[in-house]
Amino acid sequence: IAIQLGKFMSKKIQARRSKIHGTGVFAKKDLVKGELVIEYKGQLRTHEDVDSAYEGLDETGHTFLFTLNQQFVIDANIDGNEARWINHSCKANCQAVHEENDVGDLKKDRILIEAIRDIKAGEELTYNYGIRLAERHTAKLKKLWRCLCGSESCTGTLLQPKK
Repeated sequence: IAIQLGKFMSKKIQARRSKIHGTGVFAKKDLVKGELVIEYKGQLRTHEDVDSAYEGLDETGHTFLFTLNQQFVIDANIDGNEARWINHSCKANCQAVHEENDVGDLKKDRILIEAIRDIKAGEELTYNYGIRLAERHTAKLKKLWRCLCGSESCTGTLLQPKK
């Protein structure tokens, strides 16, 4: 059964139960490489506001927060769309693209999810979350942010190597 999320129901994608993790997003029709799949939507908040709002909550390794730029975060916990259900994979078929506003208004930047290869109808959509933490990647953090994608190239964690 498809999950109805707000007013948005795409003709391209559908959120439903995933083998990777909880809810996932699946192609309802064939998608071609380079095709825009969906914009990641939610409430625009400052990093400070998000830190304050979620301070003290137990870290679960599950988030609907997407860093937009140095000033803002998209919080898909509030007014989020189907994009928030797209799971991580080490062998992703989509990517998140940061689209900067032409006049430099950071509030108007966007995150777009696009296909990086052709995707067949029924296939689950995934992208690499690219989570980078400033602190040391301890065994506890790696377990918290463990990857469940199951691909042959799985790194075992959503955490990306430090630059």
